[in-house]
Amino acid sequence: MKVRRALTAVAITSGLILGVSACGGEDKGGEDKTSSESSPAKDDKQSKEKEEPEAPAEEKVLAEVTGGDNITLTVNSAVRDQGGFLTVTGKVKNGSGKAWNPGNWRGDEKELQKNAHSMAGASVVDKAGKKRYLVLRDTEGRCLCTKFPAFMSDDEKTFFAQFPAPPESATTVDFQIADMPPASIEISEGE
Repeated sequence: MKVRRALTAVAITSGLILGVSACGGEDKGGEDKTSSESSPAKDDKQSKEKEEPEAPAEEKVLAEVTGGDNITLTVNSAVRDQGGFLTVTGKVKNGSGKAWNPGNWRGDEKELQKNAHSMAGASVVDKAGKKRYLVLRDTEGRCLCTKFPAFMSDDEKTFFAQFPAPPESATTVDFQIADMPPASIEISEGE
């Protein structure tokens, strides 16, 4: 009976050790598994640091330009997706010290007059391919872009503008709007 109890205890203990080993996470090249059990908080912190992704795309700065009245335009991403679109995102900051209205950013085309205070006048230029791409519009002439209310002093607002995608050979384009200097941006590939 004692032998049977001892064998049962050994079997249960072996099963528990195997179960803990299987759930213990990644193999650390022969490291003692019991050491990871004694300090799980330290290992969790280290694994989170290793798995920490890069800063989100919207926090990267591809280009930053400052135009008249100290208005700063920052481009954070330019993503070409499988559907044939190029989506540019970023931020606009009013550093003029007074209220500012982006009325002239809507563009000069008659169809765009309904898009007041928007990014409708933006374009991207593929210098190598010698082509200019305008902001896409829906069937009612509304741009596929951000519309802004007036900017108060020091306001910063995010924007997006969607364009037909340049060919895959174009990896860099110039983003242009109104009187702002061109911002040279690199295109990344989306899903």
